[in-house]
Amino acid sequence: MEKIHTDELPLTTNSSEKQETVCIFGTGDFGRSLGFKLLQCGYPVVFGSRNPRMSSLLPKGAEVLSHSEAAQKSDIIIIAIHREHYDFLTELTEVLNGKILVDISNNLKINQYPESNAEHLAQLVPGAHVVKAFNTISAWALQSGALDASRQVFVSGNDSTAKQRVMDLVRALGLTPLDQGSLVAAKEIENYPLQLFPMWRFPLRLSAVLCLFLFLYCVIRDVIYPYVYEKKDETFRLAVSIPNRVFPIAALTLLALVYLPGVIAAILQLYRGTKYRRFPAWLDHWMLCRKQLGLVALGFAFLHAIYTLVIPIRYYVRWRLKNLTVTQVITNKDSPFIPSSAWLNDAYVSLGILGFFLFVLLGITSLPSVSNTVNWREFRFVQSKLGYLTLILCTAHTLVYGGKKFLNPSFLRWCLPSAYVLALIIPCTVLVIKFILIMPCIDKTLTRIRQGWERNPKISSALNGKTDI
Repeated sequence: MEKIHTDELPLTTNSSEKQETVCIFGTGDFGRSLGFKLLQCGYPVVFGSRNPRMSSLLPKGAEVLSHSEAAQKSDIIIIAIHREHYDFLTELTEVLNGKILVDISNNLKINQYPESNAEHLAQLVPGAHVVKAFNTISAWALQSGALDASRQVFVSGNDSTAKQRVMDLVRALGLTPLDQGSLVAAKEIENYPLQLFPMWRFPLRLSAVLCLFLFLYCVIRDVIYPYVYEKKDETFRLAVSIPNRVFPIAALTLLALVYLPGVIAAILQLYRGTKYRRFPAWLDHWMLCRKQLGLVALGFAFLHAIYTLVIPIRYYVRWRLKNLTVTQVITNKDSPFIPSSAWLNDAYVSLGILGFFLFVLLGITSLPSVSNTVNWREFRFVQSKLGYLTLILCTAHTLVYGGKKFLNPSFLRWCLPSAYVLALIIPCTVLVIKFILIMPCIDKTLTRIRQGWERNPKISSALNGKTDI
């Protein structure tokens, strides 16, 4: 084999090129963390400060100068100060002319100012190229290497060259830049960190209302009704029995609500004969919240599993078993074994275990760290095909639990059926409609529509721009 000379091997850019100096205005928590991260990645760092003196808090290896002196040493200047302190930058207009100013600031509340901080900075220093970036990354995330936090950095700016250089810097830090367009997008980028679980509000509010309704429904049937007609004190059921009815019903209902918007969307597309008309705003928002609805449903399923496991150690259950045993000893009679009841009980448990297993699998695959490792078809198979299988198993679990009691009038209390009957309304509706939609004659038409076919292209194009459809 021919020998390869070492002087013929190409040199890597990391060993042959020195990284450019980066200037940071501000020595606060984020400025120090960002400076430390830059030094780790091989970038020379110079801090610009009102009081240029080295501090033990600043990363070793960094230089501290006045704002004017620090700005002259770098083309990229990261503004790590609050908006209310931007005024001093007007005194540095000549020094900052042609420089890239990276605005990383956030506000205390959404839409606090008429314009974004980045746009305000661009007005103060018109000769500089302002780029918005790093405001969605915390100082803690930089210190921890962004291993346990979001790695996405939203970037916007009017100058494409300046924006590209900032995005290269983001990549060098091991983060993922996302180009959001011009500086007009900076306002939205600044509002993003201030939003508190925006996609979780609807699922959490819906879950709270659903649980409250189910809880009151069960209290009326299982606590108030026995007290009124039989003078029995059943309030002890408030601790375990009623929650263990509320949680599985909420879990099954929310799981059905994950797939209901997709069914509604399919019906709308069939009715309209096109996919090029916008869905109603409420349906769009509902579809965006499906992941959160599913995770909340999984949480209720976990609670149901835990509550079920503690049933044998409850005082009420042990008391009933003890009395039953004593009664059988006194009367010298035992309960007959009923094979049909054994079948129903085993089927109920088995369906619950299988449904819960697939439920957990759906939750795991919706995690970003897992979903990023599968392709689109695999993700859709798990979330759609296995998702409907999960819904079928959990619905069957509830049906078997009810057994022959669904149509028995003796189980009605104030004309109110058992709570688990309510849990079957939405899931059964979704499954019946889905079964109709997958019939060949309907599925073929729906597939054609989703591939671009239109029943009446002229009407669709005329209505496509309307927002009240």
